[in-house]
Amino acid sequence: MPVHVVHFEHQNDRHWGVLRQGRISLIPGRFASTGELIRQVRVEELAKLQGGELALDEVTLLSPITRDQQFVCQGANYRQHMIESGMDPDAKHFNMIFTKAQSCIVAADSDLIKPRQVRFLDYEIELGLVLRREITGKVAVTDANLHEFIAGVVIVNDYSARDIQIPQMQFYKGKSFRTFGPVGPYLCLLGQADMHYLKDLRLRLTVNGQVRQDDSTANLVHGPAATLSELSGVQDFAAGDLIATGTPAGCALSIPSPAKQRIAALLPERVKWQAFMKAQEGRSQYLKAGDVVEASIRSTDGVIDLGVQRNRVVEQA
Repeated sequence: MPVHVVHFEHQNDRHWGVLRQGRISLIPGRFASTGELIRQVRVEELAKLQGGELALDEVTLLSPITRDQQFVCQGANYRQHMIESGMDPDAKHFNMIFTKAQSCIVAADSDLIKPRQVRFLDYEIELGLVLRREITGKVAVTDANLHEFIAGVVIVNDYSARDIQIPQMQFYKGKSFRTFGPVGPYLCLLGQADMHYLKDLRLRLTVNGQVRQDDSTANLVHGPAATLSELSGVQDFAAGDLIATGTPAGCALSIPSPAKQRIAALLPERVKWQAFMKAQEGRSQYLKAGDVVEASIRSTDGVIDLGVQRNRVVEQA
């Protein structure tokens, strides 16, 4: 049975709790990080917690992923998003990986601060995987043993400054401004019997009530098991680390087709990027001050429901 864990502030102190029907049961103990919580508690024990001492509206929710955890991301991991990003999905066979700064992690309902120099601010709803254990060497992860490595899932929005990311080829910088990584509202801890839901989660994002992204994790190109197997041969992980699994089609970004990109490659750099900027200026989908972005992820049968993120875009003062 999935368990919804919240990290929150109440009476000037920070706590962890289990959320059920709008009330929070406090988790005994003090946990400085997401990883510490995951290492020290078991989902079966949390499922038995009783009490509901606090109402949800009495607390201030924080990100369930603390800023001392790694924030690793997959790029172009849905076929249709690859196409809209100007990639040929039949030619690109590698798993694109990048990172975001931990300092961009904020609570799910935080304002999205649009930096003054950013012109083309984009949204990207993603399913976030939260790791259960330390990984310090190459491991073979399969659907059968995935529960040994994945503790739970969260909603992530990988906000992106496209006018920095694309022309400067700066994934890290263009995606790491403060507030560009809201997580939550809560962490859904999963048991072994729940792992099959990772292939049946619906991602939906709206801007001012208009649907922009709507797809299923059934359409992931590189799934959790294959991705963890590959990354374990590259880097170390700790319990509580976050892997965002890529976004579906529907972003504001407009990228020329592969054929047009080949033609653009023959142009002087200045001319090529002037053309790119001009194309983006015609895209009304980019976020503006006052826009409200809502993101939700849930299973078809409703057993897994990761809540709703709401971010209002605010121009940097």
